Amino acid sequence: MKPILVVLLLGLFIVLTFAFFNATQTPQVSASIVGLQASTDIAGYARADHVRDFKFPDDHGPHPEFQTEWWYYTGNLQARDGRRFGYQLTFFRRAITPTAAPRESAWATNQIYFAHFALTDEKTNRHESSERFSRGAAGLAGATGKPFRVWLETWEATALNADGSRVQLRADEAGRALDLTLAATKPPVLHGERGLSQKSADAGNASYYISFTRLDTTGTLTLNGETFAVTGSSWMDHEFSTAVLGENAVGWDWFSIQLADNRELMLFQIRQKDGSIEPLSSGTLVEPDGTARRLSREQFSIEALASWKSGATGATYPAVWRVTIPAREMVLTITPVIADQEMRVSILYWEGAVEVSGTVRGVGFVEMTGYAGGK
Repeated sequence: MKPILVVLLLGLFIVLTFAFFNATQTPQVSASIVGLQASTDIAGYARADHVRDFKFPDDHGPHPEFQTEWWYYTGNLQARDGRRFGYQLTFFRRAITPTAAPRESAWATNQIYFAHFALTDEKTNRHESSERFSRGAAGLAGATGKPFRVWLETWEATALNADGSRVQLRADEAGRALDLTLAATKPPVLHGERGLSQKSADAGNASYYISFTRLDTTGTLTLNGETFAVTGSSWMDHEFSTAVLGENAVGWDWFSIQLADNRELMLFQIRQKDGSIEPLSSGTLVEPDGTARRLSREQFSIEALASWKSGATGATYPAVWRVTIPAREMVLTITPVIADQEMRVSILYWEGAVEVSGTVRGVGFVEMTGYAGGK
């Protein structure tokens, strides 16, 4: 869940509702968490309501019969001198109708793509983000499964091998750029029940959720005209769904953690209107050999230890967390690399690089949605 969502989302992490007027007009956009909740506009879309078989690399690609889909890449990187960076490159697909009507125009489509790109520089205490939008037509944006590729104009993730476990990322915007090669060291992880990640008790309020939880990463980052050779580790989330959240959800907190003992941890908690946590919030602990162990809500706790208020938007977010998994005798303290990693794009959310201390050290990413009052 991510980003998730994405977001869990959108996680994600993150939602758009699109209205298209005709094939040559610009899409009009509004944003709300309602876009991931059940409503009358989901008739005809596929739902994540049963366990399915996955086939790779095909299932790394798009699933246009579902309303919402995203591909999330995040990572913690270091330059040769030890300077630390975080990055996020995320692609979202949103269907505006369940099926595409036949049309002659090369611009015609029922699929909209948007993407977020961000870099965090610990040394300068800076986080910068940007976004792009396009229709999934005329080569402007799209996705394929065999070979795997997802792109929006010059931002792209492209497979370098047949099974999609080795990928090149490229993005550039306003003096910032990345060119990275990611190589998975473990097989894809299927979260939840063999990839079916339930978000509330209602049938269909779920996503199909796949991750590469540890990808060795090399390449370059460019900031303010200066290019750095970097190495480190990345995480990839891929989710597709239609209306994953219950009607009482207001947002989520998502954690992807890479531990120094070669384990990885994904946790998400969905926050409800009454301040409670959705009982079907869950997680996954990935062992060094790639074995994925599902964690129920009762098997872990997430406690916010501090908060941070954005001077730019006024939103207040949790800022330090204690994660406890009693059965594993694991107590982790998770701290942002820098405080301000707010994504000030069309949907306000916080997503950024973190460091981990406690019983095991590590690095990771955290995403938080729903704290900005619907802005």
